[in-house]
Formats: sequence, C-alpha cells, structure tokens
Amino acid sequence: MDFGLVLQTDPPASAVVGLMRRAERNGFRYGWTFDSAVLWQEPFVIYSRILEHTDRLTVGPMVTNPGTRTWEVTASTFATLNDMYGNRTVCGIGRGDSAMRVAGRRPNTLARLGEAIDVIRDLAEGREAVVDGQPVQIPWVKDGRLPVWMAAYGPKALALAGQKADGFILQLADPFLTEWMIKAVRDAASDAGRDPDSVTICVAAPAYVGDDLDHAREQCRWFGGMVGNHVADLVARYGEHSGLVPEALTAYIAGRSGYDYSHHGRTGNPDTAFVPDEIVDRFCLLGPAEAHIEKLRHLKELGVDQFAVYNMHDAKEATIDAYGSEIIPALTG
Repeated sequence: MDFGLVLQTDPPASAVVGLMRRAERNGFRYGWTFDSAVLWQEPFVIYSRILEHTDRLTVGPMVTNPGTRTWEVTASTFATLNDMYGNRTVCGIGRGDSAMRVAGRRPNTLARLGEAIDVIRDLAEGREAVVDGQPVQIPWVKDGRLPVWMAAYGPKALALAGQKADGFILQLADPFLTEWMIKAVRDAASDAGRDPDSVTICVAAPAYVGDDLDHAREQCRWFGGMVGNHVADLVARYGEHSGLVPEALTAYIAGRSGYDYSHHGRTGNPDTAFVPDEIVDRFCLLGPAEAHIEKLRHLKELGVDQFAVYNMHDAKEATIDAYGSEIIPALTG
C-alpha cells in the first residue's frame, strides 16, 4: 500500500513545502493538495517548489476540475512540471465543489468531466486532442506521462471513473462503503472492456494518531460535513431511498442545514454539528497506531492501493511522524 499526504495550500507556502518534505522522509510517496483558487493559494506554483525540494514524491491536486482552468492550460502545467522534474505528477480531478461554487458557478457535468479526462491526459502526454472543436497538440512534450484519477461518490460518477480514469479517489475510509464503491468502479471498467485491476484505488480521509478519541473526533468532525455536502447533491439527484446510493452514506445528513465554504476542510467548522461520532469514527482513522494499522489492513484487503492522509488538524507533524515510524512500515514491510 502506498501513502499520500493531503494538505490545504494555506500561506505560508513554505510550511506546505516543509510538511511535504517531512512526509517524504517518513515514507509517503504522494503529496496532494486541495485546489480552490479563492480559498487557498495556487497549488501548481507550490508543486514546483515541492518537486524541487523532494526526490521521489509524486504531487497533484485532490482535486482539480474542468472549469476553473482551460484544459490545455491544465495539461501544459502538468507537462511543464514533468519536463522539469521527471514524470512526478498525478491529476486528481472531479466535478468541482468548492472551486466552482465559491466563484458562483455550478459544478461541471459528468459529460464535461469525462471529456476533460481524455483531453488533459492526451495533451499532457503529447498526443493531439480536440478542445472546443479545435485540434490541439503541445509540440514540446516528450515522453510525458500523466495518470488521471477521478473523485466520485454517486453511481454515475463511479461508472465514469471505471470507464475512463486511471485511478479512483474515494474521500472516506468506511470499509462497507469502500467495498461497495470499488465494486461499482471495477464493474464499470470491466463493462467498458478495461482491466478492472488497472484502476488504482485511493482512499483519502483524516487520520489522527493518539489515545484521546474525543479530541481526535473534534479535530476531524469537519470531514463528515465536507462529505455530507457531496452526499446532499446525491440525495437531491437520486432521492434518499432510491437504492442507488447506500443509506449508510445518506442517512446521517438528515440534520444538515447548510454549508459555509469559508470553513471548508477546517477544524472547528460550525456546519458540522449534525455529524455524529459514529460517522467520524467510520469515515476517519482515529486512535492509537494499532487501530490505524488494523483498519488499513482491512482496506488493503478490499483492494485499496493508497491511503491519503487528510492532515488538517492540530497534530500535523506528529501524524506524519507516527505514520512514518509505526504505520507505514506495518503496511509496506
């Protein structure tokens, strides 16, 4: 199992770079950041600095979207980083939640997302693609490689990930839901004539190592609110009891009243009072190192290839170090 670190690009950027360097020293192989240009600093500028100050780390957004940058700009940015530092980038992509809504736009359609996945990958790897009806090719790309991983929750998005994406990003660590969603992605890949095992599975969720569970829950409760914001879209689209989305995912948002993106992904988010302890425990990894190892082994058995640690709480350095000294060796040794 690989491990990734996920950060928000809060200033100063030097702190983000420092945490990524610490992560690499502790055995993490991927460095991810949020991508929402209004809420945080521009990640692609910071990726260049991270790549310069690490040797092996693969970096990318968790996740970008097809709407805030034109597709040829996104592809060229990745291709430039790869040309400068070797092929050490990955494109996590989704419909666009905070990045689009904060700017007053709706998230992209799945049709647009599916088209963007193909175009961005082709352009970044040097092939011709059609952008807005115009054939485009980046002439200077040589031996480029850009895996494109898609974030998804709902049935149509899971199907699209299986049909087109090189990897699937699931932003929660509940084993029941993970098993259900991996099956949906792999079935879609098989139906599309792809090798279902070729789709990399990445689970991303907060992790907090320590014995004080009450404190850990309060530090990570924001995540249930963030996931609930996506789930609310699914309920609006499919209905709460449609059978298309597991009730294990939808039931807990009944008390949700709204969402303020100014607190997005942050400890102390006031829009998470509806999130019960049970959801925090199911969606996150909390407790002593042994509890993390046990849950990660279960996820690995379900087919998870990477666990990406959302590191937005008051123990960033301690979490990285605990994973490096105890947890990563147990899952990779």
